Amino acid sequence: MSTHELYTKDPGADVWQVPASGAARFSWEYADGRERLLALYQKGKDKQWDGAKRIDWELEVDPYNPLGTPDEALTLYGTRHWAKLTEKDKGELRQHYAAWNFSQFLHGEQGAMVCAARIVESVPDLDAKFYSATQTMDEARHAEVFGRFLHEKVGMLYPINDSLQGLLGDTLRDSRWDMPYLGMQVLIEGLALAAFGMIRDTTDKPLPKQILAYVMQDEARHVAFGRMALRDYYKQLTAAELREREEFVIEGCYLMRDRLRGVEVLENFGIPRKEAEQFSEQSEFLHLFRKLLFSRIVPCVKDIGLWGERLQKAYLDMGVFEMGDSNLDLLMTQDEEIAEALDRERFAAEEADRVAEVRSAIAEGADTGTNTGAGSDTGAGAGTGTGTGTGTSKGTGTDAAGGTGAP
Repeated sequence: MSTHELYTKDPGADVWQVPASGAARFSWEYADGRERLLALYQKGKDKQWDGAKRIDWELEVDPYNPLGTPDEALTLYGTRHWAKLTEKDKGELRQHYAAWNFSQFLHGEQGAMVCAARIVESVPDLDAKFYSATQTMDEARHAEVFGRFLHEKVGMLYPINDSLQGLLGDTLRDSRWDMPYLGMQVLIEGLALAAFGMIRDTTDKPLPKQILAYVMQDEARHVAFGRMALRDYYKQLTAAELREREEFVIEGCYLMRDRLRGVEVLENFGIPRKEAEQFSEQSEFLHLFRKLLFSRIVPCVKDIGLWGERLQKAYLDMGVFEMGDSNLDLLMTQDEEIAEALDRERFAAEEADRVAEVRSAIAEGADTGTNTGAGSDTGAGAGTGTGTGTGTSKGTGTDAAGGTGAP
């Protein structure tokens, strides 16, 4: 089925074209490289996986409750509209929110794939080009699995959110080579990581948990890559150049904060946009969600050296300033450990299945051998004749020459 048939609203033209500027840079130095980045590149190669095989696509998903979302997490909960909803309406609301969330993940991953390809093209250092090439493949795989989940399990997609599209456009149109890092690796991926983590840690549904855990294992490397590259580069910039990047971060963070509202979902349920925005801003769950989402962005921004007064004031205004003290390395380590734990469970289950299969085959072979032996005894009891039919036997067996032995 065409994706266009599953969109809740016409997404417009099939292709969104973003005019790109900037130089493609080649490096003729092939021998040197930063040890940390080359180690990350090796890890990126080692950790490649196949979305068709590593994910258990046979797992069933209820499209009307794909994530096990509790009532309290739905924006309409506690409003005057909630009491009017039937159980069927609530199921459809859950389906729409899951479709909206995962659609933005899907569009963001395609954006990440394009940005990673731009980094390969524009970054001056070969070690960074090498790593970005592995990330481009990672992002393609992520778009593949999110798209498959939406098509096969949820059955619905939403067009790209205006705020996400705006930030992607700003990131790709900028000619400075570090901006795809800053816009994608730090802002878009940082926020996506936190959103993935919140759903991964709260859902009781195995398929979305698998998808998000494995995607987050890759994303932990991507954010580490952005931090390494930008921290080294931003040490060389002037105060004016740093302020320009901070302004970009401030605008991008406000766009990302507003992207979380999911107003489009409520509009599909007949609620006017202004009222939908009010409900979203009044949601206690959304306020908590926002704080957790910025737990990945704020410490990363601080770590790469963007921590001017205006940026700090913006984070105070958003209510996320204290997130600057979050332990980003610990969060990333936990992301990798959760994916590895899922793998261990999967391998243990596969091993148990193989052992059971071998034992079953052995038991079946033993039964077959016993039956075969009984058949041979019976044949021997019938006797066989030899020669031209004049041999003796204890039964009426046929001799080797075709004659019949006389009793």
